[in-house]
Amino acid sequence: MTSERPITLAATIERWPIAGSFTISRGAKTEAVVVVATLSDGTHTGRGECVPYPRYGETPDATLAAIEAMRAAFAAGLSRDALQSAMPPGAARNALDCALCDLEAKSGHRRIWDVLDRAPPNACTTAYTISLGTPEAMADATAKAAHRALLKIKLGGEGDAERIAAVRKAAPQSELIVDANEAWTPANLERYLTICADAGVTMVEQPLPAGHDDVLARIKRPVAVCADESVHDRASLRGLRERYDAINIKLDKTGGLTEALAMAGEARTLGFGIMVGCMVATSLAMAPAMLVAQGARIVDLDGPLLLAKDRAPGLRYEGSLVHPPEKELWG
Repeated sequence: MTSERPITLAATIERWPIAGSFTISRGAKTEAVVVVATLSDGTHTGRGECVPYPRYGETPDATLAAIEAMRAAFAAGLSRDALQSAMPPGAARNALDCALCDLEAKSGHRRIWDVLDRAPPNACTTAYTISLGTPEAMADATAKAAHRALLKIKLGGEGDAERIAAVRKAAPQSELIVDANEAWTPANLERYLTICADAGVTMVEQPLPAGHDDVLARIKRPVAVCADESVHDRASLRGLRERYDAINIKLDKTGGLTEALAMAGEARTLGFGIMVGCMVATSLAMAPAMLVAQGARIVDLDGPLLLAKDRAPGLRYEGSLVHPPEKELWG
């Protein structure tokens, strides 16, 4: 998109309290810190939300600065295609790419899937995340969510066998996927994968640290293994074919919806299963990912369900069923 009028850019850091706390192997947090980019052509406004992730060296302040540094480029007519090479993949580009998509849809009085020549998205069943804790605490949390069809279990290394057993007992009917967040080691990998298989877990996400996962290519994997921290954009795909069965596409990693859609297409061509994931954030961050979620094997867009309060208007959740965004929210 190239606007006939200069586009103005604004950005802000927002803090959204989490319901309780959210804990993974790298630590716990009680709020989601997001950066929202707003683009305006003087008549219409587009928004995009991102979550800077310290694991990738990102901070809210640095992300805000990176977004604001693009102000002159947008005033000069920077297009969405040109944005892909003007900024590296990451949270800052994600917010701007999604804001441009939103602005393009609103200025053309169309939905974004029509702009992108895609079928309208359907509602999807999302995973619901159980935070890392003691086996007892995780069993309690799981029991309250056992009515949900798909649960994502955060693991952390030592004690994971007991956590898996406790969660499975608390939710005997739910499909389970687990996310180790790089906390396992080559020494315990095969044992934990076998334990997962025996418990009926259908996918294990990022068991080993990125860059230290070669052993996955040398073992028999009894459960599908999904790359998260090991995969970012299309450039990182081909080197993972022997190690992973699926990839987790997150817009904050790909740098926006534009690259995420292209990445999903190439990943399917290469034979990867598709998981669509998120950071803990509001519905504004989830909405663009609904387009990538169409046809994905696993959809994990529960960020707003983990917040004490979502933005309004937000996505409509009916239990674990998440519906496509209304135009007032995004796209």
